[in-house]
Amino acid sequence: MFNTMTLTKIVGGICGTLLIFLFANWGADAIYHSGGAGHGEHAQAYVIATGDEEPVEEEVVVEASFDDLLASADVAKGEKVFNKCKACHKVDGSNGTGPHLDGVVDRDIAGVDGFKYSDVLAGMEGAWTTEHLDAFLLSPKEYAPGTKMSFAGLSKAEDRANVVAYLQSLN
Repeated sequence: MFNTMTLTKIVGGICGTLLIFLFANWGADAIYHSGGAGHGEHAQAYVIATGDEEPVEEEVVVEASFDDLLASADVAKGEKVFNKCKACHKVDGSNGTGPHLDGVVDRDIAGVDGFKYSDVLAGMEGAWTTEHLDAFLLSPKEYAPGTKMSFAGLSKAEDRANVVAYLQSLN
């Protein structure tokens, strides 16, 4: 009825199909794993409050203001963090890819003569106060959408305060 080749094809097809289902199950388990303690265990998806639990006090994290951080900032640490800026900015009065930053604190935004600023910075009013520098250094793209500056920003407030203190020391 069946020759050997036909039987081999049928068995191979069944084994291949089972292998595909095995890999699909393994992949789905990896993607949608619910975080249970062991294989096959499922974590509880949600908790139903019954009112029997003790109230949990939430920990309140109080962040220091930027002015407080700036008051205790370390100029030497700021100079080290400024190394990230040296690829584009100089502090000797000459421009690089970006404008020079000596004297930047309280200088007008886009205030370096002869430097071609992006339209968004050229159109901004005001000066580089410590608050403006903090916001700009946190995320240049959010502070000035369309800026040519490709730097991602400094996420740590202490790093920003140290850099601003370093820049203040250059005034």
